[in-house]
Amino acid sequence: VEQAARAASVARATAYRYFPNQRALLEATLPQLTQPSLLGDAPPEGAAERLGLVVEAIVQQAVEHEPALRTMLRLSLQPDRGDRGDLTFRKGRRITWIGEALEPLQARLTRRDFDRLVHAIAAAVGIDALVWLTDVAGLRRAEAVEVMRWSSRTLLRAALDELSNG
Repeated sequence: VEQAARAASVARATAYRYFPNQRALLEATLPQLTQPSLLGDAPPEGAAERLGLVVEAIVQQAVEHEPALRTMLRLSLQPDRGDRGDLTFRKGRRITWIGEALEPLQARLTRRDFDRLVHAIAAAVGIDALVWLTDVAGLRRAEAVEVMRWSSRTLLRAALDELSNG
């Protein structure tokens, strides 16, 4: 917060009035994290197309805001501290967005299978997947993005195949 105050040429007290901690400052820089939907005004009807839109938005957020999201990820992994609070990052927005994308499948899948698919895809896309793919697996960002897209499509296809082969 102090660095942001210096960069913005405002008093520290002013900065802390609006952003009492690093979490609040990070959340203010990432307003799209609070979007209720990533599907837009006229979403497609098919689950695959809807999922493609949502995954693309999640992946682009991760790439475009990687430094801030890495910081939020780090904060979310710290033991409970007063400045961690109710991190937007920890509210499961990705699960909500992916669940909404897959709504056309809800009638065809059991609740357990639907939730499992949503959670599997959520684990395969986003900042945590990007960090692992680049830092641990050693992929370039473009490769990591393609792996996240491929993973989401493959998981959806596997779930649909299970339905067909029942």
